[in-house]
Amino acid sequence: MSESTPNDVLIVTGMSGAGRSTVANALEDLDWYVVDNLPPQMLRPLLDLAMHPGSALPSIAAVVDVRGGKLFADLASIIGELRERTPVRVVYLDATDQALVRRFEQVRRPHPLQADGTLLDGIARERALMTSVRELSDLIIDTSEYNIHQLATTVTELFADEGRALVRVTLESFGFKYGIPTDADIVADARFLPNPFWQDDLRRATGQDPRVSEFVLEQEGAREFVQHFVAALGPVLAGYARENKPHATIAIGCTGGKHRSVALVEEFAAHLRGMPGIDVTVKHRDLGRE
Repeated sequence: MSESTPNDVLIVTGMSGAGRSTVANALEDLDWYVVDNLPPQMLRPLLDLAMHPGSALPSIAAVVDVRGGKLFADLASIIGELRERTPVRVVYLDATDQALVRRFEQVRRPHPLQADGTLLDGIARERALMTSVRELSDLIIDTSEYNIHQLATTVTELFADEGRALVRVTLESFGFKYGIPTDADIVADARFLPNPFWQDDLRRATGQDPRVSEFVLEQEGAREFVQHFVAALGPVLAGYARENKPHATIAIGCTGGKHRSVALVEEFAAHLRGMPGIDVTVKHRDLGRE
């Protein structure tokens, strides 16, 4: 049985306080399988698992650093060994001494190699230990001037799959009589449109019925509302992507969550699915409650 090749194998390492946790979180948001604080010797079995036929781990990131203690000394040789089997990239996070001292002081934690010395003593010891690994790195990111959002944005730009959705949008219909969804980022009110409930032939139907959808969208102001609302969402969703907010819930409400809101959510979904970088899920929260 032949081995498979994982899409990506990434080793994230570098100086303590340079942003490894931020990078790990950003990669997880990109659907990577991330393992934190992995002893270097465990990279071999992790790669074996990823290369096993039928593996569900196509893209793997392992965070390896001096927290591994004496085990960390083997990292450089293990990287060389792994690269003989499959392409392995190493991302090294660095920052100036001043930036690292400031970050450790902000969280009021000692450097892992500080022992009885100062923060600078610990940083100097770590730099000495990391020299060989830094030289093997494919990418060195100096995070001295980055905040966590800027670093996450950099990771997204570097490692997001081409064509991957940058924002995953949930379009949710609801009834105001049952309350506004607590997790909604944006809420719009469809009650400015006539209610199909008062049409005898539409009362028992829902907004998923073409007859109801046509009735709602043909009302005065309905299509203008759809057009302008979708246009307004364009820069908002682009901003969410820049600010590393990968999920957005947009809730559209009517009285009972059965007719107008459902029809409009379906219409919005059709428009948003044509936007690059947007993945759309539709949810009708209160459909069937009446």
